[in-house]
Amino acid sequence: MEEAISQIVTELEAHRDDPHSQRPVSESTLLALQTLLDYTIDKDDPIEIENLSEQLSSKNLSLSSSLLHPLTSAMDSKVPHHSLLASKVYLSLLLTPNFHVLSLFTPMAFLSLLRTVRCSFKNSQSGPASGHFSRKKRGGGSRGRSKNKGNSVEAGESDREAIKFDIRALFPVLERLHLVLGLIHLDRFPDSLKALVQTMAEIPVLALESCGNSSNYNRLCNLCSDILSELLKSEHGEKAITAAEILKSLSSIILLKSQARTFGLAFVVNRMAVMAKDLDEIRKAMVNLSKYLVGKAPEGAEPRALAVQSILEIVRALEYKDQIDFADYVVKMTCGKPQLRLLAVDLIPTLIMSFDDPLVACSETGYESSWGFRCLHALLQRCSDATAGIRARALTNMAQLVGYLSRNEENKTGLMEVIRFGEDGGINDVLRKRCVDEKAAVRKAALVLISKLTALQGEGGGFDDMLLNIMGMACSDQLVSIRKAAISALSEVESPCLSVFLGYFVSSFYYCYSTSCMPSKCFKDSWTFRKVHNDNVTKEWLRSVPRLIADNESSIQEECENLFLELVLDRISRAGSNVHDSSGTLGRDHSLLVSDGVLGLLKEICNGEVAPWVKKICINLGKKKKLRPIIAVSLQNIIRKSEYMWLGDSKPIEKWIAPAGAWFLLSEVSGFLLKTVDWEFLYLHWQLLDKHESSNSPFEKWQFLQEEEEAVGILSNSVGWAGDRVYLLQTISNVSVELPAEPAADLAHNLLKRIEDFSMHSMEVNAHVKALKTLCKRKAKSPEEADTLVIKWVHQLLSKASDALEMYMAKDSKINKGSSLLTPPSGTRKGDRSSTTMSRLLAQAISAVYTIGSLVIVCPSADLKAIIPTLHNIITSGVSDPKLKKLSGMSMSVKQTAPSLYIQAWLTMGKICLADGKLAKRYMPLFVQEMEKSNSAALRNNIVVMMADFCVRYTALVDCYISNITKCLRDPCELVRRQTFTLLSRLLQRDYVKWRGVLFLRFLLSLVDESEKIRQLADYLFGNILKVKAPLLAYNSFVKAIFVLNDCDAHTGQTNSQKESHLFSIRGNDEKSRCQRMHIYVSLLKQMAPEHLLATFAKVCAEILASASDGMLNIEDVTSQSVLQDAFQILSCKEIRIPVNKGSSLESSEMEEVAENAAVRGRVITQVVKKGLIQNTIPIFIELKRLLESKNSPLSGSLMECLRILLKDYKNEIDEMLVADKQLQKELIYDIQKYESLKAKSTAAEAVGKGLHMGSKVTSAVAGALAEVTARSVLRDVNQGAGTPSLSAMNVPKLKSSTGTVVVTRQKGRSAAVLESLRRRQSFDLDDES
Repeated sequence: MEEAISQIVTELEAHRDDPHSQRPVSESTLLALQTLLDYTIDKDDPIEIENLSEQLSSKNLSLSSSLLHPLTSAMDSKVPHHSLLASKVYLSLLLTPNFHVLSLFTPMAFLSLLRTVRCSFKNSQSGPASGHFSRKKRGGGSRGRSKNKGNSVEAGESDREAIKFDIRALFPVLERLHLVLGLIHLDRFPDSLKALVQTMAEIPVLALESCGNSSNYNRLCNLCSDILSELLKSEHGEKAITAAEILKSLSSIILLKSQARTFGLAFVVNRMAVMAKDLDEIRKAMVNLSKYLVGKAPEGAEPRALAVQSILEIVRALEYKDQIDFADYVVKMTCGKPQLRLLAVDLIPTLIMSFDDPLVACSETGYESSWGFRCLHALLQRCSDATAGIRARALTNMAQLVGYLSRNEENKTGLMEVIRFGEDGGINDVLRKRCVDEKAAVRKAALVLISKLTALQGEGGGFDDMLLNIMGMACSDQLVSIRKAAISALSEVESPCLSVFLGYFVSSFYYCYSTSCMPSKCFKDSWTFRKVHNDNVTKEWLRSVPRLIADNESSIQEECENLFLELVLDRISRAGSNVHDSSGTLGRDHSLLVSDGVLGLLKEICNGEVAPWVKKICINLGKKKKLRPIIAVSLQNIIRKSEYMWLGDSKPIEKWIAPAGAWFLLSEVSGFLLKTVDWEFLYLHWQLLDKHESSNSPFEKWQFLQEEEEAVGILSNSVGWAGDRVYLLQTISNVSVELPAEPAADLAHNLLKRIEDFSMHSMEVNAHVKALKTLCKRKAKSPEEADTLVIKWVHQLLSKASDALEMYMAKDSKINKGSSLLTPPSGTRKGDRSSTTMSRLLAQAISAVYTIGSLVIVCPSADLKAIIPTLHNIITSGVSDPKLKKLSGMSMSVKQTAPSLYIQAWLTMGKICLADGKLAKRYMPLFVQEMEKSNSAALRNNIVVMMADFCVRYTALVDCYISNITKCLRDPCELVRRQTFTLLSRLLQRDYVKWRGVLFLRFLLSLVDESEKIRQLADYLFGNILKVKAPLLAYNSFVKAIFVLNDCDAHTGQTNSQKESHLFSIRGNDEKSRCQRMHIYVSLLKQMAPEHLLATFAKVCAEILASASDGMLNIEDVTSQSVLQDAFQILSCKEIRIPVNKGSSLESSEMEEVAENAAVRGRVITQVVKKGLIQNTIPIFIELKRLLESKNSPLSGSLMECLRILLKDYKNEIDEMLVADKQLQKELIYDIQKYESLKAKSTAAEAVGKGLHMGSKVTSAVAGALAEVTARSVLRDVNQGAGTPSLSAMNVPKLKSSTGTVVVTRQKGRSAAVLESLRRRQSFDLDDES
């Protein structure tokens, strides 16, 4: 020890001799001093320190004063090991027994100590000096190297020190620092306290890369926690201030995504929360921390989620009362700024799911007094927030809460009271709006919420028809993600209902049977509401989801197949497998054969809108071998049980029909399940159906059908039997390969006999012909033999059909000829027999004509020379030459006497023309003429279908008649319009028809069709298909559409047919016409890219406004005025403006993002184009304004409204233009002020006139006074700067002149201020962009 003391004394003497030296204590001296101090502290024996003090005293040195300066310099050393050793020595001195602590402790030395600790981490993070050495290596020549040689050596030593630095060297420093805090009270050194707190908060962040393993890091964090806990003692100052300082320093790391966040939260939650239970000051600080973190929460989605978790951890550690207060604070946040609203929306679900009993009912106020109720209500309000990102997050979080709260009955009841599911004004109203929101993320979130609400469906809530319809529409959304969400939501609504319904039905049914009660009554009492609801859901699901099998997205097709297999086929399989027993022990009621849900499901499957998609789904499932045999077996069981139960009630079998859709579905799946369909089952039912049908002649059945419909008022069972026979024949055709030879031959003979009788319903004919052809092909030994057999019986049938048709025509001609010369007998048996005979022949002729068409489809090469003239006479009978009519007397045409035969003749002639191109070329004008002039909607519809087929087969031939076909888009019959729209849309997608001429403009009217279904189809066509297939179509035809819709010919200079132009225009200035036209314009604008919106703006100004100002457009014409008014409305609407990504930081995680570089480049180009555009537009407006004022046109008001909106939307561009033209600026300001004054006066006059009953003079005087007040308020806003405070209103220094007087600003910029105020006035009534 003597040697160490001697070295220390010598070092300190050297420092005293050189007082201005900044040289630190050497490392050897520090080691000697540390050894001495360690001995003293460990042995608790101050003898060595006293010896050192005595020797220093003999040299006139004081230990504390002589050591403080060089020790501080050592702590400030850039070498980490040296500085840490000095820090350790410094702290050891403070811990030495009997040492005067305050003589050595100074704020500067303490700050040097803390700086050493921080720099140790920074030096260690610089780590390997590879980068430094590489830069030296790449440096200059030998001169540079020799010049910096010394520096390089020093740097190398420093780097080696950094590499050798071990984080464990800090542990003794921090341990001694913790002990020192027990001796030194920092209440007198607030700056040192603050620095210490900040250092301890920084260490966990700085040490992340320095610590080699987690154990070292954990120990380091524990030491920091111990030091911070020590600081919270009263000896170091007021606990409230210290706690606030600590929490403020920790707040930054609590919001970080790193391991340091765990340290910060652990200290707050584990240590400070324990202290807060006894210390109110710390409790208040923790309460304030949660609110402080709310304000510091970052904007990004992921950092914000992390902040929410951190806040929640802290709130969990609070007392219950403070937790409730924070929940109320979050509720208030929902009414704050967008960033706070978004954070509140994320906090609410975490709060509700983290604490017990969020919804507790009070005996007096119910659930409204609970904090969870207030949070849920606030979240429900945010579902309609002005910002799309907040709306989407609120809906998503509400869906999460619905799933969570549904697990507990009390919470579920409270939730239902908040959202009022299924009630007017409840969440259903919100969902109806959000499902059609303009933002995709909002629509998707709404659909997710709907899927979660299905858990509440049986608890008193439900989906109304409108909401179900909206969900169905969402299945056709243009975005794939929305379609998938809609499918999921609608399937979630469907799936629980089906499974629950089936389970309840089976249990209730057998219970009713065992207790001998009436099953129907018991079932009705319990399930009346659910039965109706399930029917609606099933219907909407089947009409929305199966059609997506034709979607372009393969994943959606696969999902559609899987859902149909699960929700439809598997369900039918389960139901059918439960009714295979035929013992008669079950109930007799047909409605209880299987659950009504299954019967309704089968019935909806064969609906005309659903059946085509079901067919395609079954084909796809069959090709993928996903159809299981049980589905065919179940369908057969359902049909058997239905028949048995009918006979069990002693009802006549001729009135029995199988459950609707059963035969149809069996016919579709049987082609892939050949061996599971029982031939005896098919044969027996074919005999049953055929026996009933053949028991009546065609005329008897015709009469029976009419009498039954008149007597009962329901659809005849004969139609149902006919449909069953069609599907049964298709099933037989599918399984004909498995049929035995002899029954197959008998069946073929029977089919041929049935066709020859011409006694079947038209829907049966095709099935019989196809089944007969299939049997011939599958049972023939070779294809040649099959073709020979087919041609043979086709010619046989054609011959008999021709005979039946000629027989009727001859009889009809004879009767007409006789009736024109003789008085017809009345009331005689002979007349009745003649009428009966004609009716029988007519029914047979109709069936024969339809059969001819079916035979042509099966065998296009058949000889029809004998039949075509007869058909020609029939279809031309309604347009025969007047001279021939005069010669033939009073003869009636077939069109009048037998309209059904007339329609069937056209249909058959169309099928013949499809097989014969030369014949089609001859008859094409007749088809077009009949399509335009026929009074029969059925015939017009049939011809439209035929023309679509002709367009595929003879594209060039039909091309010149496309404009004639488009006239059917305005047909009075909705079915014809929808059929025309659908067929033309398909032809356009397949490029058989081109978007040229008037075709596109005529399609626009479908957007505002009277039929909602047609409007939906049109929205899908323009919004999804055309936007991808022809993106420039809306832009290229926009201006022309304005003229055409207003029936104005000024753009072409030609006068079109008045009837045709009126047909495809929405002429008029009434509110309905303007709204319809505006809806079309907006739909087109939504399809345009931003650059096309700017170009459209320019085209509207150049081709409409400029034409009007130049006199090319007659502004006194009514249609031209409508065009101008539409142009003003278009230029004023928000859809033509370039969309601005407001609040992108809020919506980046929910909305579709665009590449940043492309966005920046697009904004630059847009600004340049906008500037040039507006500078060319304003002069046009000025010139047109003068023209309208000179003509005293009522359009002046519309122009001024439009101009006022432009002044606000393009204020920067207009400012730059008006700076160079002060006169134009003054004119605009004056005109707008004048217009505003007149408008205010008019509004005031109307208000006064309505509210007070007084004379006209008094009313005018009051209105004038109100207008004057309004004008003065405008001027006051101008002078005071209503939008943005003027400089005079701000706290800025006042300038004085050299004379000392205050300089008064002149009103030179008054005009600019007026313009600025007009732009910012609230009376502009513009929609908020958000």
